[in-house]
Amino acid sequence: MKTKSHLRHFLAKVLFVAAWAVTLSAEALTQRPPPHVFFLFADDMRADSIGALGNPAVKTPNLDRLVKEGFTFTNAYCLGGNSPAVCTPSRNMMLSGNAYFRWSDYVSPMAPKAKGMLAPGAAPNFPLSMKDRGYVTYHHGKRGNTALEIQAKFDHNKYLKNDEGDRRRGEPGKEIVDEAIEFLKTHRGGPVFMYLAFGNPHDPRVAAPKYMEQYDPAKLPLPKNYLPVHPFDNGEMTIRDEKLLPWPRTEDAIRKTLHEYYATITGLDAQIGRLFSAMGENGFMQNCIIVFSADQGISVGSHGLLGKQSLYDVAMKSPLVISGYDIPPGRSDALVYLLDIYPTICELTGAKTPTGIDGQSFVPVLEGKSAAARPELFFSYRDVQRGLRDARWKIIRYPQINKTQLFDLESDPDEMNDLANDPSRASRIEEMFTRLKAAQEKYGDTLPLTSSSPKPTAWTPPSQ
Repeated sequence: MKTKSHLRHFLAKVLFVAAWAVTLSAEALTQRPPPHVFFLFADDMRADSIGALGNPAVKTPNLDRLVKEGFTFTNAYCLGGNSPAVCTPSRNMMLSGNAYFRWSDYVSPMAPKAKGMLAPGAAPNFPLSMKDRGYVTYHHGKRGNTALEIQAKFDHNKYLKNDEGDRRRGEPGKEIVDEAIEFLKTHRGGPVFMYLAFGNPHDPRVAAPKYMEQYDPAKLPLPKNYLPVHPFDNGEMTIRDEKLLPWPRTEDAIRKTLHEYYATITGLDAQIGRLFSAMGENGFMQNCIIVFSADQGISVGSHGLLGKQSLYDVAMKSPLVISGYDIPPGRSDALVYLLDIYPTICELTGAKTPTGIDGQSFVPVLEGKSAAARPELFFSYRDVQRGLRDARWKIIRYPQINKTQLFDLESDPDEMNDLANDPSRASRIEEMFTRLKAAQEKYGDTLPLTSSSPKPTAWTPPSQ
C-alpha cells in the first residue's frame, strides 16, 4: 500500500538522520527550507490510548508507527481549566503558550482581574508566529469549546459542519482529513503549518461496525484504578460528563464505554493513516514535522470517574509524539506542558521564539542535551482543585473541603495509594504545599488553599 511505503520511506529518513546525531542549530535551520508541520490534536484522548505506548487492547497501527519512529514524551500535561469543558482552556493555552490565569476573560473566584492581562487571541500566538516565518497556516477542527479568537488568525480557518454530526457519523475525523487531503493536492509554494483539531474520541462515541468488530467488550481490561464510585466529593461529582453513566459504575458499563472509546480511536487512527498516505503522495513527507497530541485525557472509569474534571493523571495527561525533521526516535519522562509545544515548534522551524509567555521549548530534550525540561508542574481546575507534581511526587489539594492527597508516582503511577494520612509523609506534604503556593503566585492564581468553612468531604451519588 502507498500509505505504508511512503511512511516507511519517511521513517527510514528519520532513522538515518538520527544515526548522524544532527544538532538542530539555528544556522542549519536558515540554510534549508522550513519543514512542513502537521499538528494532529485529538479530543479527550488519554495518554495510554495508543498501542505502542503500552495499551494491549487498543488498535492504533498508524499512531504505533509514529511512536516507534518518533520521540514520545510520557509526561505531557494540560495545566488544567477554568471551565468544566477543559478542552476550551487547554486549546487556548496550547495555542497562546500562556496559562489561563493570564487571560482577560479569566475572573478569579476570589479576586478582581489583575492589570495587564491578555485577551486569548492576542499576539504572540501559534498561527501568527508561523505566518511570520513564512508558513501558510491551515486549521480545521470542531467549533464548540475551542480557541475561536486564535484560530481566526490562521490563513485557512475551517470548522466541522456539525460537531455532533461528525461524532455520530461512524468515521471519526473523516471530514477533517478529506478536506486536508484536498488542500495538499492543490497547495503550491511555501511551507505548510496544518493544525487539525479533531473532535474525537470525545463523546458521543460512534464508530462504524468495521471498527467496533475489532474488539470484544467482554475481554477489555478495566483501568487498573477502576472504582465504582469516587470516594469523596472532588467538587465536580455531577458535572455533565459524570452523568453519562449511573452510579455505581459497573464493570460491564465501563467495558461498554471502553469498547466505544477504543473503536472511535481506531477509526480516527485509520483517517490519520489516510492523511499520511496523502502527505507522501503529494511530496510533504520529505521535509516535515508531525506532532500528535490531545487537549487532555479522560477518566472512563478510573477513580470512579468518567470525565476530565479532575487533576488525576488520567484526566490531565496527554499523549505527545513528535517525529521527522532530524528528530531522533526516543522516549522521555521529562515534565512538559501542552503549552510548551508552541515555542518548541518555533525553535524547530526557525520561527522567532516568543518571549514573555509561560511556554518553554523542550528542544534540549529532543536533542539529548537535557534529560529534564521543567522541575515541576502546577495544575489547576476551577476553584475546587489545585495540584503539583515533580519527578516523583504529586500533591492534589481540594480547597473547598480542606482535603489533600499525596501520591508517590514512582511506585504508584496509577494514583491508587493516597499517602496523605501517613505520619511519615508529613514533612513531604508540608514541603510540597509550600511549593504549590509558590507555583500559584508564579502563574497568578489567587485561590486560597484552605477554607474557613469547608464543605463535607463525604458524597452520596444521586438517586437514579
